[in-house]
Amino acid sequence: MSYPLSYPAIGCKALRRAPSPDSFRALRVRPVQSLDDLQRVFAIRAAVFMAEQRCPYDEEYDGNDLAALHLIAFMGREPVGTLRLRWFAEFGKIERVCILPSMRGRHIERILLAHAIEIASRKGYRLMIGQIQARLWPLWSRVLHCELQDGRESFSFSDFEYLEIDIPVPRHPNPITSGSDPFILIRPEGDWDRQGILEESAQRSTDRDCEEAA
Repeated sequence: MSYPLSYPAIGCKALRRAPSPDSFRALRVRPVQSLDDLQRVFAIRAAVFMAEQRCPYDEEYDGNDLAALHLIAFMGREPVGTLRLRWFAEFGKIERVCILPSMRGRHIERILLAHAIEIASRKGYRLMIGQIQARLWPLWSRVLHCELQDGRESFSFSDFEYLEIDIPVPRHPNPITSGSDPFILIRPEGDWDRQGILEESAQRSTDRDCEEAA
């Protein structure tokens, strides 16, 4: 079971203005760890990218979804927004940020982005990039501390012009490294501060050893 993520204090440093505590309390964001949640992600993206922006199915579901970390936001029981994260050697990439039309204007995108940056920072990344629709550059520049990549021209796909942006990631005070606790390294992605199912199995082994010794 996937639990809501904690308040992203480090991720909020990447925002030009953090949403109010009430906004964070009204929204639950969690990593996608089940097929049900992945279907919810796909439904949101279909409503935004396919219905609103007329993106063809094969271009929206581009073969990268099963190699990515998805975040999903809930207002009450209803899924209202999502984004996708992919990881490369020296940077991560924020993709497919979308909010249901009826839920816009509530800072949901800021909250999702703060959680995304928090996860990237915890993983030790110092740079995220985005490929954003050129028409939305004013919005992104108001939301995040980011800049257009130097010397990179705009490019087009799926009927929109895109720009590339760099998003500096604040340093995390406790990043995950190869020397981190072994159980942290096997916990579900993005849920590193909660005991995982494999730790329960370790306790089972300990109990069995005690029984055999007795």
